Amino acid sequence: MVTMSVATDDLMDFDEALQRFDPVMGMEVHVELGTASKMFCGCPTTFGGDPNTQVCPACLGLPGSLPVANSKAIESAVRIGLALNCSIRESSVFARKNYFYPDQPKNYQISQYDEPIAYEGYLDVVLDDGTTWRVEVERAHMEEDTGKSLHVGGSTGRIHGASHSLLDYNRAGVPLVEIVSKPITGAGERAPEVARAYVTALRDLLRALDVSDVRMDQGSMRCDVNLSLMAKDATEFGTRTETKNVNSLKSVEAAVTYEIRRQGALLAAGGEIIQETRHFHEADGSTSAGRRKETAEDYRYFPEPDMPPVISEPAWVDELRGTLPELPWVRRARIQADWGVSDEVMRDLVNVGAVELIMATAEAGASPDAARSWWVSFLAQQANTRDTELDGLAITPAQVAEVIGLVDEGKLTNKLAQQVVVAVLDGEGEPAQIVAERGLEVVRDDSALQKAVDDALAANPDIADKIRSGKVQAAGKIVGDVMKATRGQADPARVKELVLAACQ
Repeated sequence: MVTMSVATDDLMDFDEALQRFDPVMGMEVHVELGTASKMFCGCPTTFGGDPNTQVCPACLGLPGSLPVANSKAIESAVRIGLALNCSIRESSVFARKNYFYPDQPKNYQISQYDEPIAYEGYLDVVLDDGTTWRVEVERAHMEEDTGKSLHVGGSTGRIHGASHSLLDYNRAGVPLVEIVSKPITGAGERAPEVARAYVTALRDLLRALDVSDVRMDQGSMRCDVNLSLMAKDATEFGTRTETKNVNSLKSVEAAVTYEIRRQGALLAAGGEIIQETRHFHEADGSTSAGRRKETAEDYRYFPEPDMPPVISEPAWVDELRGTLPELPWVRRARIQADWGVSDEVMRDLVNVGAVELIMATAEAGASPDAARSWWVSFLAQQANTRDTELDGLAITPAQVAEVIGLVDEGKLTNKLAQQVVVAVLDGEGEPAQIVAERGLEVVRDDSALQKAVDDALAANPDIADKIRSGKVQAAGKIVGDVMKATRGQADPARVKELVLAACQ
């Protein structure tokens, strides 16, 4: 059953909800693997292609087509399992998960059920105050992604209010690993924080493994948030809801908070929680009902008859274990010591998702201090304005390092550099190209600067007299006029030198 209307929910105060109930969470994180081809065919996985141009009989489920497993995807799945401290199953099998949905062309999904490739692991995550919380991982299994429904005619892009829907099957068959946590209990008021910290740590780990670009804004990492409430004296979990496809870190936190408040109000009023999927709304952090949630039995799992078991020989698994990179949090501790920043500052950098970006910018040639300043100030402001995460900005660490280099060389002032960065974010090209096309490079011709200084002094004789009488601070007005005359392309320090020299 699909619920077509969006309800206005009664909400309980968050603190009151936590006084009366204990939240229980379960996180299902879907990760699109960064392979060149799909899970069971040779179609490309490039993001953003024209609709239905990256398909073939196999990923469309046409009669007579047979799937062939992507070996690189299997290798990535094993490495993810190892990084999550999981056991690796020596022989795992694919299954058919049967359900009808318009964006699933086969009417079943090739997935793994009772014999996943990785199982029984954990991930230790660091919370805002520096404490560590262990999230137990039940399984990490391989499957193929579905297609994408594009709802047309509504105001929200969702099926509610749409006049019709279009189907793009380019994503159908893209390799996924689904990481399923065990129930997370005992978090209490920190449940939203634990959820965000877990997804953050998982994203950082997957990026370090280089198995996915983990672009939540593009859907290559998506989180389904399961949440239920238990009365304080209860011994069994409550009925859970599953908020689907939450696609940012702050939204994960918001979805948990909202469901705690919504379910708390409903239970307190004597209502019943329906086991259902729910949609998350970015605009106000609310959720709304989707469809009744199926159980495993509803999917009628059975072994995929066209796929042999996946054999992960212990020697090969040990070989892959040796390819695991330094864990992100271990690397951060080392980098923190090199940077000489406090634990509090480092946690703030982690919370805004800046650490890896700063490190990559420094590795591209910028100083760590300059890299940190750009990412946590101007670029953070841009991310907020553009309503995206830092790593969702359309600029790479290498491009930021290039801009910083131009500032260090004296070719750009900070204000000019900000113009260049905005232009890169707007898709106008590379930094050097933008500087050349806009003529933004700092004016270094002293004769041109001297003329601008002389003109400004002549236009402000009273200011010139103050400077000559020893009031050096009055030079600021002349410097400002020269900067305006040169469209901000003068070096303010050099202009001040010329102003003072002219007034001697």
